[in-house]
Amino acid sequence: MVETLYWENGRIFLIDQRLLPGTVTYVSCDSARTVAEAIRSMVIRGAPAIGVAAAYGVALEALRGQARPPEDFAAALGAGLDILAQSRPTAVNLFWALERMRQVWQALGSAGPKEIARHLLQEAHAIRFEDIQINRALGEHGAALIPDGASVMTHCNAGALATAGHGTALGVLRSAVAGGKSLSVIATETRPLLQGARLTAWELVQEGIPVTLITDSMAGSLMRAGDIDAVIVGADRVAANGDVVNKIGTYGHAVLAVRHHLPFYVACPLSTIDLSLAKGEDVPIEERDGDEVRGFGDCRWAAEGALVRNPAFDLTPAELVTALITEKGVVDNRQLTGGQLRDFVAG
Repeated sequence: MVETLYWENGRIFLIDQRLLPGTVTYVSCDSARTVAEAIRSMVIRGAPAIGVAAAYGVALEALRGQARPPEDFAAALGAGLDILAQSRPTAVNLFWALERMRQVWQALGSAGPKEIARHLLQEAHAIRFEDIQINRALGEHGAALIPDGASVMTHCNAGALATAGHGTALGVLRSAVAGGKSLSVIATETRPLLQGARLTAWELVQEGIPVTLITDSMAGSLMRAGDIDAVIVGADRVAANGDVVNKIGTYGHAVLAVRHHLPFYVACPLSTIDLSLAKGEDVPIEERDGDEVRGFGDCRWAAEGALVRNPAFDLTPAELVTALITEKGVVDNRQLTGGQLRDFVAG
């Protein structure tokens, strides 16, 4: 697989997901500001990948300022953390990674800028490595849920491109195939930015996993016809009560899955579970530019003067989610009460 991001010669290189599958090219970032812009403009997307990129953004800002006096270094690094925190509001991995980097900085106390920069880069490397290991563990747990011969539908892209490697939802399917199971994937195109058509289908074709692309509105019809055996998606944030916030359209697919008695799985690392928020309604939902709905690239199809709504995510209530698949195991989401998810994460 093509790498989502890599470190080389003091810079982080991010595959430009806006241009896939037609062009494979990388964007070079050398500061917190350039990483934040890459996140904001969706050069890189997917909650785990955003978190890893943000960690490198902090490290880059520290490296840029390591020759400054300690007071100036601290001010610049703090500003860099703030800039990154403002890049996208919904994916909790962004804030999780920034807080982890901040804690490393604070733990170093009176250490000099060069020492702090060195430790922050080490931590960013560790976060990237851990993300891949977490996804592989998550994949192993989830693979046991996928029957041999199953046709599995997925929405948006929760593959290697959404993480540092292997993927969450697609990681489960990769692990199932690696374990000897035969399966096929139905990928929704995922309007308005077509992450399913451009990214998920591309990933699966690269690996020889059978994939059929459908429009978002075809899902219910295929479920009714018996062409889908299960649904698996990723998540941008999971609240303490098990509510899931993910790419817009996820809620509708969950409703359809329940109507047709199909399991609806959410693959998410523990870092995506936000125990500080009691319920999904507390998650900020990003509203993006209406031009993303009016057309794509240079093509415009909407009538001039039409108003547009473009929420990037929606909320799927916990009772519609069969299970959460994490690196620690599988949680029966429909049976969650009180602090059970909190106990699972802490245990």
